[in-house]
Parts: sequence; C-alpha cells; structure tokens
Amino acid sequence: MRDYEAMYILRPEMAEEEYAAAVEKFNALIQANGGEVVKTDIWGKRRLAYEIEKLREGYYVLVTFKAGPELPQELERNFRIADSVLRYLVTRLPE
Repeated sequence: MRDYEAMYILRPEMAEEEYAAAVEKFNALIQANGGEVVKTDIWGKRRLAYEIEKLREGYYVLVTFKAGPELPQELERNFRIADSVLRYLVTRLPE
C-alpha cells in the first residue's frame, strides 16, 4: 500500500452538517475500496487564491490515506462528479 494525500475544497454555502456528511462520504469511499484513512485534517473556510465560479471562499479538507494504486483514480472520479467539490488534488507522498 502506498501513501497518498487528497486536498479538496467544498462549496462555502453548505451547512455544517453537509460538510461533515461530505467528509464522511469521501472517507467511507476510501475505506470501502480497501484504503485506510490515516488522518483527516479539516481546515475550514478559507479565502481562495483566485475566484472559482464567482466564489471567493471555500471549505478546505486534507486527507492522508494508504491505498493501492487504483484507489486515487476512483476517488478523483467521485470528486469530479460531486457537485459540492470545487477543486481537488490527489498526490502520492514520497516513501
């Protein structure tokens, strides 16, 4: 299993319960596909470096996880189709 890190930004107009549900959904997706969530770091609402879809803020979440090489593609596919996700980046951490 390899170490990965996923950073994603959720829409700022969501309610606190919706943020928690979205974070839990993506963590459950990692675990359902044979991965192991090491750490979930919720940064909260932050100002974006540039406007995205006329929004100036976003809700930042950083997840560190261990998984096989096929899981990041599945995770990115789910980020892409989720309406609540503005931007995402999944990277492999160095050994």
